[in-house]
Amino acid sequence: MSEPARAKWGLPEEVIYCKRCVESNQRMMGSIQHADTKDSKKDTTIFDEEGVCSACLYFDQKKKIDWNEREQQLKDLCDQFRKKDGTYDVLVPGSGGKDSVFASHVLKHKYGMNPLTVTWAPHMYTDIGWKNFQAWIRAGFDNILFTPNGKVHAKLTRLAFENLLHPFQPFVLGQYYLAPRMAIERNIKLIFYADSSAERGTGKNVKMSGNQFDPRLYSIEKGQKPFIAGLLPEELAEHGVFQHDLAPYWPLDREVLEKADIAIHMLPYYINYDPQKMYYYAIEHSGFQPNPDGRSEGTYTKYSSLDDKVDGFHYFTWFIKTGRARATEDASLEIRNGHITREEGVALVRRFDGEFPKKYFKDFLDYTGLTEERFWDLINKGRSPHLWERVGGKWVLKHQVS
Repeated sequence: MSEPARAKWGLPEEVIYCKRCVESNQRMMGSIQHADTKDSKKDTTIFDEEGVCSACLYFDQKKKIDWNEREQQLKDLCDQFRKKDGTYDVLVPGSGGKDSVFASHVLKHKYGMNPLTVTWAPHMYTDIGWKNFQAWIRAGFDNILFTPNGKVHAKLTRLAFENLLHPFQPFVLGQYYLAPRMAIERNIKLIFYADSSAERGTGKNVKMSGNQFDPRLYSIEKGQKPFIAGLLPEELAEHGVFQHDLAPYWPLDREVLEKADIAIHMLPYYINYDPQKMYYYAIEHSGFQPNPDGRSEGTYTKYSSLDDKVDGFHYFTWFIKTGRARATEDASLEIRNGHITREEGVALVRRFDGEFPKKYFKDFLDYTGLTEERFWDLINKGRSPHLWERVGGKWVLKHQVS
C-alpha cells in the first residue's frame, strides 16, 4: 500500500470544498505569522460538520446583525477618539483602492473624523494603480506614502519567492506594520482597516463577532526574532540584508505597542461590507477606475488589487501552493453577498483560477533578477503532491471545485 501524498506548506492532506461557496480548506491564514517558514503549520479555513466554511457561517451571523445598532457603536467610537484641535484622529491604511477610498471618505464625510491615510508603496506601480492613488488624494485626503529601500525590497521579494514561494510576503509584512508605527509617531489612537478577515474565512483565529485586531499580529516579545522572506535576520545577513535594512519589516515591540494603547478596528464590523458596493462608492466619490483590460488576470473581476505589477504573481503562487487563488477568493465573496450563485462561481473558478499573469512577467523577472528557467523550477518544486500530478507532460490539479 502506497504512502499518502505529503502535503507541503503546512496544509491539510484532505481537500474539502465548501457546500455553499467555492472556498476550500487549503486557504491559508495569511502572511502575518512571525514563524512563517516553509514547513510551519498554517491555520486554514475551517468547516462545520455540514461542510460549510467559516466565512459562510460568518455571513449567517451577519444576516442577524442590527446594522443600525452597529452604526451607533461606530458613532460612539468616533466620538471617543475625535479631536477638536484639528489634528488627525484616525489613521486609515490603504492604496487608493475601492475599500480604502470608502473607509476614509465615509469616516471623514459621514462621521466627522479627520483621517490621515498611509500607504506602503507597491513593488512596481501599474498605470491604473498610480492614477487611482492620485485620485484618492485629490478627493480630499492627506497621505503619507512610504516607499521602502528599492534594492532591499527587491532582494527580499526574491528570497521570499525562493524560500516560501510567496513574493508578496515582505510587502505584506511592511504594509501591516506601517499603520501602527505611523499611529505611534503621529499620536493617533485609532486605526480603521477597510477589510475584515472574517469576511474571507481565514481560519481558526477568526473571531466571528470581533471588532478589533489582535495586537499580537503586529508585535513580538523582546528577544523574539521574526522570519522575513523565510529567513532569520542572521541568515538574511548572509544575503547582504542587514539589521539596519530590516526596520520597516520588523514587528513592533509588544510592550511599546501596549503602552501606545492604540485601538485597531475593522470597519466591516460596523458597516455591512460588500465589495461591489465599495466599488461603486469609490467611483462616485474619488473617480476610481477599474482595470482597463476589462478584468484582472486570474479572475473575472475588474476592481480589486490593481496597483502592483507583482499582484498577479502573489495569486499565481498562491494557486500553485494551495490549488485555489484569485477567482476563488472573488467568487466566494460574491456568492456570500448574493451576487452570483454557487453554480456560476464554480464555472468562473474553473475558467479563470490559476491563469498565468503574463502581462507583467518580464517586469517581475527583471525586478527579482530571476531567470525564466529559475522561475519555473521554483514554481514546479512548490507544487504539493497532494494537489498536483503530472499527466501527459502537463501539471493538473487532482481536486477541483464542482
